[in-house]
Amino acid sequence: MKTVQISLNSIDKVKSFVNDITKFDYDFDLVSGRYVIDAKSIMGIFSLDLSKPIDLNIHAEDGADEVLEVLKPYLV
Repeated sequence: MKTVQISLNSIDKVKSFVNDITKFDYDFDLVSGRYVIDAKSIMGIFSLDLSKPIDLNIHAEDGADEVLEVLKPYLV
């Protein structure tokens, strides 16, 4: 598992983020405070405080580098 910080401070960023990560078969969790939600869930993401960076847990053994390449626009 790899953890990175991302910023999703606009509706368009949230939509493109979900579209980008749904292309992968790995599990992704967003962690904000005590809340952990599925990063592929648009409704779940909007339940978080998007004004500050969020931790993204990537549950991928060997494909994390490919995922990070796609996530570059969102990384803090």
